[in-house]
Amino acid sequence: MRKKLLLVSFLALITSIAFAQMRKINGTVQGDNGAVVAGASITLKGTTKGTTTNNDGKFSIDVPTSGKAVLVINSIGFGSQEVAISNQTDLSIKLTSDSKQLEDVVVVGYGSVRKRDLTGAVGSLAPRDIVRANPANATQALQGQVTGVVITKTSNKPGQGFAIDIRGQNTITGATEPLVVIDGVIGARLRDINPQDIQSIDILKDASSTAIYGARGANGVIIVETKNGAINRKPSMEYNGYYGIQQTARKLDLLTAEEYAVIKNEAFAFGGQAMPFSNTNLGTGTNWQDSVFSSAPVQSHNLSLSGGTLNTRYSIGLGYFNQEGIVGADKANFGRYNARLNFSTDMSEKLKLNSVLLFSSDMRSTLPENGIGSVLYNTINAFPNEPIYSSPGTFSYMEEVSDIINPIAQMMNQYNWSTANKFVGKEEFIYEFNENLSFTNRFNYNYANVDSKVFSPLVWYGEGKYANTAVNADLESPEVEIGDSIFITRGAAVYEERSTFLDLTYESFLNYEKTWNETHKVKGTLGASVFERKGQSLNGVAFGIPNNSIDYADISANTAQGGYLNNVNSWEFKERLLSTFLRAEYAYKEKYLVSGILRRDGSSKFGPNSRWGIFPTISGGWLLSDEAFFKSKSIDFLKLRMSYGVSGNDQIPNFAYRALLNGEGVYVFDDLITQGVAIGRPANPDLKWETTRQFNVGLDLTWFKVINFTTNYFIKNTNDLLFQPDVSALLGSYGPGGYPPIINAGDVSNKGWEFELAYQSDKKNLLQTNLNFNLTTINNKVVSVPTGVQYIPGASFSVGGDVATRFQEGYEIGYFFGYQTAGVFQTQEEIDNAAVVQEGAQPGDLIFVDQNGDGKINFSDDSDKTNLGSAIPDFTMGFAFNFKLHGFDLSGNVYAALGQEIIRNYERQQPYANQLAYVIDRWTGPGSTNEHPRLTTGPTNNNLFSDYFVEDGSFVRLRNLQFGYTLPSTVLRKIHVESLRVYVAANNLITLTRYMGFDPDLGSSSVLSAGVDYGMYPQARSLMSGLQIKF
Repeated sequence: MRKKLLLVSFLALITSIAFAQMRKINGTVQGDNGAVVAGASITLKGTTKGTTTNNDGKFSIDVPTSGKAVLVINSIGFGSQEVAISNQTDLSIKLTSDSKQLEDVVVVGYGSVRKRDLTGAVGSLAPRDIVRANPANATQALQGQVTGVVITKTSNKPGQGFAIDIRGQNTITGATEPLVVIDGVIGARLRDINPQDIQSIDILKDASSTAIYGARGANGVIIVETKNGAINRKPSMEYNGYYGIQQTARKLDLLTAEEYAVIKNEAFAFGGQAMPFSNTNLGTGTNWQDSVFSSAPVQSHNLSLSGGTLNTRYSIGLGYFNQEGIVGADKANFGRYNARLNFSTDMSEKLKLNSVLLFSSDMRSTLPENGIGSVLYNTINAFPNEPIYSSPGTFSYMEEVSDIINPIAQMMNQYNWSTANKFVGKEEFIYEFNENLSFTNRFNYNYANVDSKVFSPLVWYGEGKYANTAVNADLESPEVEIGDSIFITRGAAVYEERSTFLDLTYESFLNYEKTWNETHKVKGTLGASVFERKGQSLNGVAFGIPNNSIDYADISANTAQGGYLNNVNSWEFKERLLSTFLRAEYAYKEKYLVSGILRRDGSSKFGPNSRWGIFPTISGGWLLSDEAFFKSKSIDFLKLRMSYGVSGNDQIPNFAYRALLNGEGVYVFDDLITQGVAIGRPANPDLKWETTRQFNVGLDLTWFKVINFTTNYFIKNTNDLLFQPDVSALLGSYGPGGYPPIINAGDVSNKGWEFELAYQSDKKNLLQTNLNFNLTTINNKVVSVPTGVQYIPGASFSVGGDVATRFQEGYEIGYFFGYQTAGVFQTQEEIDNAAVVQEGAQPGDLIFVDQNGDGKINFSDDSDKTNLGSAIPDFTMGFAFNFKLHGFDLSGNVYAALGQEIIRNYERQQPYANQLAYVIDRWTGPGSTNEHPRLTTGPTNNNLFSDYFVEDGSFVRLRNLQFGYTLPSTVLRKIHVESLRVYVAANNLITLTRYMGFDPDLGSSSVLSAGVDYGMYPQARSLMSGLQIKF
């Protein structure tokens, strides 16, 4: 009994001593905007002991009375913070939002760096900048928000991608797209990621920033970090969604039926032909645009869950996006499912595992667009006097013109689908030897499986139409001769293809960082990578699809006689890039900065003679504001930067240095003509890297802690361009089905200025204000072309017309080349007395300028043609604003491109084709107009490519306007909701431009056809409402 009492007494004493060593700490946690933070995690550092704040942001925790105690505070949306405790009993803790911390740190290749330590040119976007406009594609968020970055859409149909140019166009055969790195995965695509999953985007623009990625970063680098959880954060769930309606932002001003009849009668009369309309009182007629364009829904729904334990961090995201087309509705639809998993765990004090998995599944259907024969091309040129249906159930034919078909019938007969399932992932181990040295071993993969199907039914659009696949209106199938007097029925056809692509990247690198005496700071990265890309495809086409029906549109259902006409094809490829890289950085007293990078790449796309390339860069910075002599009271931060570097580009077709048997050959064996193969593209074993040398000087400035200014001047010269000039058959191999060789020849220069001015009000202000203005100007010039080549031709004007764009020394890439006009001839006397002879001219014709001064206009050569402008804008500008007051917020984004030209190439030069209403102001007699020529069906030079068809494409667009309201936290805490915001938004609300086409924001898949408008699918104006809620 005595022993038991002694034991109880001893335990009570120990317990009392233990309790005597602990004391209670009370506190309140607030955000940097002054609002309390509920649900914040409070942990005693080095232990598992912790608590969370209540709905009033208050907490209570026991801490030791002796020794140093440190509390670690974490909360979703804020950076982790450590607070050392001395004798306090009540704490007031203020957290800094993640977005502010991200603005202070920039992610660069294989590491990160504080903005104050940057020596290169980098642009950054925070989450609010990315999702402000509810973009369907993350690339959209970049337009107008980052200097030096020009974003144009190759089409505005749902799901279509964007063309991205960083600091100008510098190549024509090699890919111009920048490298995209998502969570360290190299080669991923921005359009495959859900914008709501993105935490930050950093755009590396100059050589010192991109050099660490070597050849793959020659066109710039876009680094994307997705959202992740945090240590000791309780699970937090968030929903973001919106629903909206889209309509075309613009329709063309086309002739009505009555105007059309009057105009066509006059044109036929001028041409000496009988007038086609005896009665011109036809009223408005058919508005083909109203029939083709329609309202279409767009919606997005996203759910995320994030949090963390003592050793792990996780974030899970699910997303759904669907957009129907304003042309074709479900015939031009895009849908996407996204899933994301970010997981990090501390396997020990020194070893960390980071895992990323991104999945996307795209489904799209498409219509022919942005070209001759597209739906909108036919819509523009369709006759307004012609009804949609000639009789119930029968489409009208418009038989007077062979290459204009009924666009409604065209849409009804289009069946084009594709699906793409993509997996992007990373497995990364980081081992920290000590606080200075770490080793990272990373494995990345990027896999895509793409299925596509095209069903081509038997269709009839009218006699002689180019798009007919049937022989008559009864949809009878044509017959194909497969032997002497042996015919088989072709029938409807279906094409199917499955392609797979796989990128694998293995990377290992060491990172070292140490500071001595708070004076000398050294950082270094040493690593190697192996990149491999491979792909394969199997496709086939089958004929004789039963009943001409989409229900049987499958190769397995074909009824082709004996399998004749059916065909299969396949391809595969593999490429590799082996690299080693070294980066060294030094800072003295954190105000003198220098950095150097050396990268060596070996590419399988070049032969043994030139397979390896070495690309060095060097950069430096000087923080003048940290100097003792710097005494300014208004300037808080001032830094000068300078860099120079070399990068390579290997983005050309595989096996480009080798001769390939992919040409067509015809041979005679035993007196029989036999089809075979021949050398298609000649070998070029000396093919080498396209190299870009870039110089950058910049300045960063902060006034009164709220105004930031950044400017850069750059010179970007690209040499030894990789492309295929059109050469003659003298090479002995360039024949039918063959290709010219890929060579190194030609140089391009881009020079420009970048300016960015930002204002962010003090967090204590009642009215929170964020303003950002940026401006970029780029001067692009072709410095040289291949020896013996005067120019490289680009896009053609009209059908079978002149070459309208060129790559030529002394001019911008893809500049417009044609005749300059000087008004309209008013009388025959003016023609007879003109100092310049213009053969065939009649009163009402355009006056062409004699460029070579020989006294006559030469239509048989280019001697009187000149530079008519280009699609490259002189200036691009962006302005973003965001205001917050009492829970209300208003934000928007304005984008402008000034000084660009566009070729109006969507009007079919045919007697019966409809036209824009400007022809109402045509020349009808002396003094009637000096701008628009006469209309005639007779011979005329008015339809030759000239500045008459070139328009000023400058525009200013209100890209997005959004108004929202966030409910007070005092109300939300009662229903256990962290935040709730509702909003309404509008995209592409206003566009100011003098361009007559659908959309002046014109993109192209080729730099030599940029600015040529074939009737581009217009951007939609969207009105939407949305909800954001966090638990």
